Amino acid sequence: MLRDITIGQYFPGNSIVHKMDPRAKIIVGLIYIFILFAASNFLSLLSGVAFIIGAIILSGVSLKLLKKSIDPMIPLLGISLIFNIFLTDGNVLWKIGFLKITDRGVWAAIFMCIRLVCLVIGTYIFTYTTSIMQITHGLEQLLNPLNKLNFPVQEIAMTMTIALRFIPTLVEEADKIISAQKARGADMDSGSIIKRVKSRIPILIPLFMASFQRADELTLAMSCRCYDSKNTRTYLEKLKYKKYDLFLFITTGVTGALVIYINTIIPKVFY
Repeated sequence: MLRDITIGQYFPGNSIVHKMDPRAKIIVGLIYIFILFAASNFLSLLSGVAFIIGAIILSGVSLKLLKKSIDPMIPLLGISLIFNIFLTDGNVLWKIGFLKITDRGVWAAIFMCIRLVCLVIGTYIFTYTTSIMQITHGLEQLLNPLNKLNFPVQEIAMTMTIALRFIPTLVEEADKIISAQKARGADMDSGSIIKRVKSRIPILIPLFMASFQRADELTLAMSCRCYDSKNTRTYLEKLKYKKYDLFLFITTGVTGALVIYINTIIPKVFY
């Protein structure tokens, strides 16, 4: 399961999404989050689903990889299903004791799961097609006007990208520790969910120690390269918007306008 968490990893490619400006992808990503949460009925949500399907096709990311990426989200999706099914009012379909399943609860659960899956897939596509250097450069350029207000733009951009990059590193370390524990006879895969969770508690201390060691190595590497966030950074290639980025902005704008229009003509379904 841990090996399926691939967020933060970059897969080089030559697709249209790979060639897009990182600033455009960051801006569109934020707008897409707004689109997903602004959708209040299935028809408007369908616009967001169509957008992410187009992104999958243009990015060249394999469906098998995306499926593996979604697998770790199944527990979260299950919790969302339970809460929406049992806590949403509506016409009662089934009842036992104080628990009841309503028609609106079922539809709300499906609606929320689709929204979360689209959000997760969009995040993975962004990290799969955008390198750490591109993310850092894009964030610095977007936040550059804040430099006039003495806002630590470079520090914020570097911190965010390092945090994103550390996710696969921590997953790799956790997987190594679990494999070592299993080699010593630890049973982590049998029993109830609570038992399996408790069996993983002993890996926390070595995981923290490994994280601090990796952070110390990264600090040393940056110091050896004379990294100083206070100095103005230069880049070999300057970011320039291309025709792909214009296409992306237009598509996102049309999708957002379509969602707003559908929301105005069709009432909210659940909330």
